[in-house]
Amino acid sequence: MTASADVPMITLTQPAGPVDIPQLGFGVWQVPDEQTQPAVEQALQVGYRHIDTARIYGNEAGVGRALAAAGLDRSELFITTKLWNDDHEGDRPRAALEASLDRLGLDHVDLYLIHWPVPEQDAYAHAWAALRELREEGLARAVGVCNFHAEHLERAHRETGEFPAINQVELHPYLQQEQLRAVHAEHGIVTESWSPLASGKEVLDDPVIAQIAAAHDVTPAQVILAWHRQSGFVVIPKSVTPSRIQENLDSLAVTLSEDDLARITTLEKGMRTGPDPAEFNLR
Repeated sequence: MTASADVPMITLTQPAGPVDIPQLGFGVWQVPDEQTQPAVEQALQVGYRHIDTARIYGNEAGVGRALAAAGLDRSELFITTKLWNDDHEGDRPRAALEASLDRLGLDHVDLYLIHWPVPEQDAYAHAWAALRELREEGLARAVGVCNFHAEHLERAHRETGEFPAINQVELHPYLQQEQLRAVHAEHGIVTESWSPLASGKEVLDDPVIAQIAAAHDVTPAQVILAWHRQSGFVVIPKSVTPSRIQENLDSLAVTLSEDDLARITTLEKGMRTGPDPAEFNLR
């Protein structure tokens, strides 16, 4: 697969107008800043156009250097970053986004997300209203959230009249978030998967995944990414290894059968690799 890779698009629906997001993106969570530039450059070279970062990752500057070095037209790129938990109140969302844009070397992002609801702080509804204002000013083309439970989504809507266009949550074959996805479907919210391979070998070594991979002559990671794609999720796998960056992109060529998809559905375990958003209050 070359740099002209045909990545499917999903439409984010919002009152300000629809925005298309590439369904397969490249995540840089836990990538040190000095390793981010070469990893993102490699991803862009092989065909990724959707890059997902965040202020708290400490690598927005590395992403920005890679974007500048790649020399791609801005309209070809889809860049996501996120509002950290200590920036929910007052005018801090604006200052935080302006600082992120400075590090990224951009005048706008394509998607700006609230990183966590931080329920103990009880300011996520204010932050959501602030993000909508930033979108109206053109600093973000679309806005959404991460790690929101149904009650957080409902309150955001109740206080502003608008549901987030997208909710990025931990999602993989061992944590399929079926009830939350039903809420998303009811309200037109796109589901985006972080930790799509479950951040470890347990899911990748699952015998059902291994059997499906062998039947298609592909890798377990490609099976899991194909499951995300065929389930209608936006998915953002991470790697700094060139061969795996390419392998993940090549998952676009994998098509699972209905039986394959049904078998993966049976793997649900409720297994989180990250914190429960209802209890995560780090600032």
